[in-house]
Amino acid sequence: MTKFNYPEIIQWLEQKGKQNYGENFKIIEDDIPIITTLLVYFLNDEIMAKTIEIDLNKGILLSGPIGCGKTSLMNLMRHVPEQERKFILKPTREISFEFIKEGYEVIQRYSSGNKLQNGIKNYCFDDLGTENNLKYYGNECNVMGEILLSRYDLFINKKIITHITTNLSASEIEAAYGNRVRSRLRQMLNLIAFNPITKDKR
Repeated sequence: MTKFNYPEIIQWLEQKGKQNYGENFKIIEDDIPIITTLLVYFLNDEIMAKTIEIDLNKGILLSGPIGCGKTSLMNLMRHVPEQERKFILKPTREISFEFIKEGYEVIQRYSSGNKLQNGIKNYCFDDLGTENNLKYYGNECNVMGEILLSRYDLFINKKIITHITTNLSASEIEAAYGNRVRSRLRQMLNLIAFNPITKDKR
């Protein structure tokens, strides 16, 4: 038996959502299986993880259509874990703007295993696919592709976790970042996917 009362935690999460996003925030019935899976992961619930077959040593790839609530959910999940599983949510578009201004050291910034603020070293790259291939002094670079390959090395060598949200399908990820990145993501992430016909909640 798991030691966690998931219905109670989901109620608590809804209250957090109201604080963060206003009184209209509501967790809908259809999303409860996905939210429960995320909670199992971030609470490090080994018993339930075996039951639903997610690997607690990997990160999360949360995919789904635009407006289904991926970013909001991952934002709320930052309140859940103990220190080891905490993470910083970083929009990929912001990283691309940093690259335009600062160049290749931005890739190093997100590829190093150094601890970030408050000792956190895990990232969630939000909205993968909304950034573009960018030029820095005329050199084109697939910034997120390079960062993800480096994050894979951190995962293998230092067990550092990366999470991603995206509305891209697996084949679209391959088209945007190449087969090597897609293959690495498969090794380092648990796929949690919203139904493709999930309604836009915005």
